[in-house]
Amino acid sequence: MSAPFDPSTFDPDAAAPEDSGLFGLPLDQPGAEVAVTGVPFDAPPSYRKGAARVPAAILQASRQIDLFDLVTGHPYERGIRMIADDPDFARWNSEASARTARVHDFEAQGDERERLVREADELGARVNERVYEHARAVLAAERLPVVVGGDHSTPFGAIRAAAERFPGLGVLHFDAHADLRVAFEGFEWSHASILHNVLAHTSVARLVQVGLRDVAGSEVSAIEESGGRIRAVFDHDWGRAKLEGRDLRALVRDALAHLPDTIWITFDVDGLDPTLCPRTGTPVPGGLGWHEAMLWLEETMRAGKRVVGCDLNEVSPGPEWEPGDGDTTDAIVGARLLYRLIGTALATRH
Repeated sequence: MSAPFDPSTFDPDAAAPEDSGLFGLPLDQPGAEVAVTGVPFDAPPSYRKGAARVPAAILQASRQIDLFDLVTGHPYERGIRMIADDPDFARWNSEASARTARVHDFEAQGDERERLVREADELGARVNERVYEHARAVLAAERLPVVVGGDHSTPFGAIRAAAERFPGLGVLHFDAHADLRVAFEGFEWSHASILHNVLAHTSVARLVQVGLRDVAGSEVSAIEESGGRIRAVFDHDWGRAKLEGRDLRALVRDALAHLPDTIWITFDVDGLDPTLCPRTGTPVPGGLGWHEAMLWLEETMRAGKRVVGCDLNEVSPGPEWEPGDGDTTDAIVGARLLYRLIGTALATRH
């Protein structure tokens, strides 16, 4: 059996080598408690591309993160390893993007359009299955699975694996969008349908959505008709509470009480104020400030929830960004948010 990561041989205050792993940690970390899967996939239609570059951009920016966290302490000591790139993801993204672009730009009609949509969804299903396999193996080893998209379609397989291992799982969802559409532009495995798919195709019991402010009427109806399975904290209600000086901590606690004790956190970065993520694919005015988002994570720990996995997605460095280019605001914020998400999850896994 491999030896666990030994933090006593690692200097967290030293500059990270360019060839180091996530957060400047060693590439080889046998026994690391956290396994991060990067999924460079953003083929479903979106307002702006670039999310497929997220895993590489966050890996690069993460080497600038100080590893002592004022809230969660020393998450790195538990071992955080980014799984080696799976080349199939990039290939499937290229193949699916070629199809979705023709549909999105109205270049294909009739039978050809239906064929392209079907083929793109088949590629999306392959991504789902591969992510599921990764996450199932991580969970079987009693590790923490983390997915870094890509767009918000990417974590479906991991949430499915967690729901199988932990019956009655809840999901805490941060997003500007409800993502409850049955399909978007005909695509079933769309970033706009991820939470619909989670509720329709897994045993997830409860969903709490935070930051919603750009939603379809059908999605509001889905929330209202869910029989209590979905609890939404709309951004306009959050903003009104702030303006009126109400106790935001009490509002957070009330929403978290809707969730079971075992949860997955799915974080679409456009749930934040877009000044923190200016290049994200579908930015929307409003959203959570940094400290407000951190309040939610801190209260999740205080509420005694057990976080069995998490994902971060839609953190775009821009469609032209390449590894070696300078770190963008989006990537720096994304790397810090990822470290806090991991630290939050680890703090609940005593």
